[in-house]
Amino acid sequence: MKAVRIHKYGELPVVEEVPEPTIQGPFDVLVKVGGAGVCRTDLHIIEGQWAAAMAPQLPYTLGHENAGWVQEVGSSVTNVAVGDTVILHPTPTCGLCRACRAGQDMHCTNSSFPGLSGDGGMAEYLLTSARACVRLDPTTEPQDVAALADAGITAYHAVRKAIPLLHPGTTCVVIGAGGLGHIGIQCLAALTATTIIVVDRNPDALKLAEQLGAHHTVVAGGAQVDKVLELTGGGADVVLDFVAEQGAENDGFRMTGSGGSYFVIGYGGTLQVPTLDIISTERNIIGNIVGTYNELVELMVLAQAGKVTLHTITYPLDAAVDALKDLEAGQVRGRAILVP
Repeated sequence: MKAVRIHKYGELPVVEEVPEPTIQGPFDVLVKVGGAGVCRTDLHIIEGQWAAAMAPQLPYTLGHENAGWVQEVGSSVTNVAVGDTVILHPTPTCGLCRACRAGQDMHCTNSSFPGLSGDGGMAEYLLTSARACVRLDPTTEPQDVAALADAGITAYHAVRKAIPLLHPGTTCVVIGAGGLGHIGIQCLAALTATTIIVVDRNPDALKLAEQLGAHHTVVAGGAQVDKVLELTGGGADVVLDFVAEQGAENDGFRMTGSGGSYFVIGYGGTLQVPTLDIISTERNIIGNIVGTYNELVELMVLAQAGKVTLHTITYPLDAAVDALKDLEAGQVRGRAILVP
């Protein structure tokens, strides 16, 4: 089968032929990939930012946002069957550790992370676990929902955590209206009554944000912090930072009002905050990573009800390098999807 493989950090991956994966254990599920999302994390992987944390053996196949059809199942699989349309939670989990028992399965101590720790779904087939599979309406096209598997639940997870803080009359700033941010805006609009302010440097991204439910948009061109402080009367109740690099992370904390919460969802930058500024204003800094299996199920309910829609551009698997280059150049509005 064809797969998008990284051989060396700092170099673009290549599309090459590799053996198809095969069922090994009783709870294994082999999925024929119908769509694989292209994420900024893939760019960070290529740069080597995840090498120490995940320690994968090179070469391996990229792709951590995957949906498709069940091709084969292990002997003990009962929740999906051959032919089912599925979206895959990005971290197959054990179900037995304390994190899994507590419903915080994205912190499973025995999880894997296909596309980061080993072979992912930028390929024709992906070997995963029954615990990762969410069965979908059979009319669902995998390429239309694949990026909800990671970008979607990452955005949804952050919004869901922020919901108790976003009662009517509050303000929420969204930094970045790209692949994650455009999903976050829709989740905010569907689940809260907060006033949504979106900050992005791209006018087209801001136009999309307005269509998706933003009440105000701010161009990131130098005066964005002052404009947000003006719109919020001194700072937002919640800031959701889907960028968190190239200075956005420090802007985000400055946009957060006294007693407010700054949610870090994007990454790559360094937040520099004097501790006095934290305690004197009682501002909170909250980290976010992926989301739970149940949150993916909830998100798919919103998606299949038409309340959250992915804005995508598709590429054939052979054009994976083009998709990565377009993403890095800022030419992708919404999400790029590889279709084998």
